[in-house]
Amino acid sequence: MSAVRLAVIGIFFALFAPLSATQAVADGKFSARDIFELEFASDPQISPDGRRVVYARQSNDIMSDSTRSNLWIVDSDGGNHRPLLSGRSDYSSPRWSPDGARIAYLSDVEGSQQLYVRWMDTGQTALATNLQKAPQSLTWSPDGTMLAFSMQVPATTEPLAKPPAKPQGAEWAEPVKVIERVFYRMDGAGYLEPGFSHIFVVPADGGTPRQLTSGDFNHNGPISFTPDGREIIFSANREPDWEHDPRESNVYGITLGGGELTQLTDRDGPDGQPAVSPNSRHIAYIGFDERMRGYENSVLYVMDRDGSNARALTGDLDRAVGSPVWGANSSSLFVSYDDHGMRRLASVTLGGQVTTYDHDLSGESLGRPYTSGSYSVAENGSYAFTVGDASAPANVAVARSGRNSRTLTALNEDLLGQRDLARIEGVTWKSSHDERSIEGWIAYPPDYDSDRRYPLILEIHGGPHAAYGPNFAPEIQRFAAEGFVVLYANPRGSTSYGADFALQIQNAYPGNDYDDLMSGVDALVESGVADPDRLFVTGGSGGGVLTAWIVGKTDRFRAAVVVKPVINWLSFVLTADVYPFFRQAWFTEDPWADPDQYWDRSPLSLVANVVTPTAVMTGESDFRTPSSESEQYYQALKLRKVDTALIRVPGAPHFISGRPSHMIAKTDNIVAWFRRYDEETPQD
Repeated sequence: MSAVRLAVIGIFFALFAPLSATQAVADGKFSARDIFELEFASDPQISPDGRRVVYARQSNDIMSDSTRSNLWIVDSDGGNHRPLLSGRSDYSSPRWSPDGARIAYLSDVEGSQQLYVRWMDTGQTALATNLQKAPQSLTWSPDGTMLAFSMQVPATTEPLAKPPAKPQGAEWAEPVKVIERVFYRMDGAGYLEPGFSHIFVVPADGGTPRQLTSGDFNHNGPISFTPDGREIIFSANREPDWEHDPRESNVYGITLGGGELTQLTDRDGPDGQPAVSPNSRHIAYIGFDERMRGYENSVLYVMDRDGSNARALTGDLDRAVGSPVWGANSSSLFVSYDDHGMRRLASVTLGGQVTTYDHDLSGESLGRPYTSGSYSVAENGSYAFTVGDASAPANVAVARSGRNSRTLTALNEDLLGQRDLARIEGVTWKSSHDERSIEGWIAYPPDYDSDRRYPLILEIHGGPHAAYGPNFAPEIQRFAAEGFVVLYANPRGSTSYGADFALQIQNAYPGNDYDDLMSGVDALVESGVADPDRLFVTGGSGGGVLTAWIVGKTDRFRAAVVVKPVINWLSFVLTADVYPFFRQAWFTEDPWADPDQYWDRSPLSLVANVVTPTAVMTGESDFRTPSSESEQYYQALKLRKVDTALIRVPGAPHFISGRPSHMIAKTDNIVAWFRRYDEETPQD
């Protein structure tokens, strides 16, 4: 039995194994089992003196079917690359102390997620906390004596009805659970325990954490100390109606001595990611004015230390920025932003001058080719970042002032250097709707022959406000290794092309993004790449919406796989985990006030037109696009006697590919469904 079949059996029924999977390794192509061998770097943290980088090295464990995070260290010249903390436990979130002598990090090595400190000269490690919940947003105080973090604090709740006393030894059913909060479950976390996130400090050499914030509100990172160490700056939504206004937040400061809370921003819209300048004169933060739309460009702002004189620095940059980090001289900041499917790193002066650096951040999003990447900055201005491309996921690189970039690691050279990967090529075309330029990428099979036509998979990203790019993606590589040309694109609504492009689908999704995608397929057919009689389509989440919309609008595709979709906006808005956001940002009225605007944009409204064999795939623990959405579509297709299959992924949340075997099962079952309906036609 092939390795591919072994990976799929026990997860859910595999329609049948891709025909060429058993030959993949022998042919040098990227195989299903190779997914277990992939590694990638994340969260690179450069030392204050710029001489070393600690990063989280992510690898897949074939025995536990999980992704493990270990900490590795490498000199900034590429030397001395070695493990710092490794093993079968997870080690993550490394943070250098201000003097570079210690590293704080998180680990579950003793069973639960705790905060540890390691002395770099001796390798000695201290357990700094004994927490009941996992800490987040780990931050050192400027003098290195304390660590701050955020953590969920359980809330005390009273039962609605007190049950009678249970006789000794009696075995009753579990007590009922009474839910009264707006947000009561979250994709990936399940049903939420009552509680709120608060800010804590703890001595860096261990001790009792002290809670600084209070109240029935969530207080979130990133956390920034003032240079004198007397105050912590953070963001929170402390509005009375915070549950019904989920995007709202403001920047606050709280003193460590007396716990005095000061609100520093006050506008209708989210303000977050605060960072205090080294000279203590300014606070930078990210935000925008709320206009109840699905997308807004997040803007870099700076204000005086007391919250006055707030001004936008990147208002003229038609891109969403994030992750602000001050330069040591307090006269400029680093930020990242997505542009044409790639994540860029830039410097922004206090006068608003933006200088974009020559290299890109990439490679931290395995599965599909989404934009991603992270970075950190040393006191001397050098910085470490994740770098990848279409042929490899993230490695660690360093640079300074946008020049002399040096890649320090080659995490997958031993594997991918021995594989004949798909060639990724950028392409643009004009949309049939309005001649708007649309950007996409083609993945060619490793043995591509330009003299023949190939079966085409149109693969559509989710979001819908997200972006694909020329990034390494195992799922795309697997499709290409199975002999398909793959087209993936950024239709209108995608990010990284400016606010107007993203807002083209406001209150009109799905809509003319359909024309953008069909025009891309037409372009590949006209160029002689794609066989017009062997077209297939798939996509997840927002891409699942569009896939279902496509087969309701055209019969040109031989088969489709709709992954974790929204099928009926009426039911979705009333069952999704973050339903207040979806209602506010994507619609103008409540479902019962104007059901037509929900129904008219629902793929279910077009189901009577569907003749394309269409499978539906969803995670059984998906709370973002609940499985009831997929089941509606499956049952509607069954009632219409359209060929369909319901593929359920046990235990999987919205991110179906979170476990390696699930990624294998997802791609292999998509290919298997397409193979079932792929009768090769004679070539021109």
